[in-house]
Amino acid sequence: MTYKELYLYGKQKLEEAEIAEAALDARLLLEYICHTDRNELIVRADSERSGMEETFYKTIVEKRASHIPFQYLTGRQEFMGLGFQVNEHTLIPRQDTEVLVEEALYHLSDGMRILDLCTGSGCILLSLLRYSNECEGIGIDLSPKALEVARENARQLQVDAVFLEGDLFAPLMDFVSEKTRDTLFDMVVSNPPYIETAVIGTLMPEVCEHEPRMALDGGEDGLDFYRKIVGQASSHMRRGGYLLFEIGCGQGNVVKELMCQAGFEQVEVRKDYTGLDRVVFGVKP
Repeated sequence: MTYKELYLYGKQKLEEAEIAEAALDARLLLEYICHTDRNELIVRADSERSGMEETFYKTIVEKRASHIPFQYLTGRQEFMGLGFQVNEHTLIPRQDTEVLVEEALYHLSDGMRILDLCTGSGCILLSLLRYSNECEGIGIDLSPKALEVARENARQLQVDAVFLEGDLFAPLMDFVSEKTRDTLFDMVVSNPPYIETAVIGTLMPEVCEHEPRMALDGGEDGLDFYRKIVGQASSHMRRGGYLLFEIGCGQGNVVKELMCQAGFEQVEVRKDYTGLDRVVFGVKP
């Protein structure tokens, strides 16, 4: 088959499967298999592809047609201008989360110590460390498989970070940094599970059937992790330290109130690029 014929085959299959961006996914998957770019479809559309490329492309299209996320098929996702490895054990980094990183960078100074809870692929922590100077960072997650991905991302990005397995702050009790015994942090960031349990089944198949449930399920009202983190964060933070969360679009006011009740000051809600509440942050007095 020619390059164009393969593209049209993939586009049709994905449209039949009601994939939202069928044409785009068909082209990008073809580029992934054939190691080409978007110009190939314009300048070499009639070029014959090898039998192996045809077989691999048809196989990956069938997987995408079953609603396996595009990023899990390619194993990569760009975030904050960096390439991150992802798989079925990690939440796929999204543009919404870049708002959290950008807000954290605004408050981040050289040499700070950062704690990233529910780190997943490590995209938040590693981005902060990559775009700052002489900062230290620890990422914590309950999933050992997710931490394998985070450590590999740190290796590929050549960023020095520590990743610990456990439930929120618990692993810090047994951890002693090689550089310092100080276990207090200047910044705590988190994109915790925040989707209401009953809502998860209504999400698009790419999310509810394939992304890790433990990275999605925030309990009955979606706020379980915010309550736990806010309740414990101060004892792990320096005075003047920042606590920053990504939130669901309808959770801004209630998470802000949780932080105010816990004694945090200067608590604010930031919107994403679509005008929806996306980040809540405050300062430990």
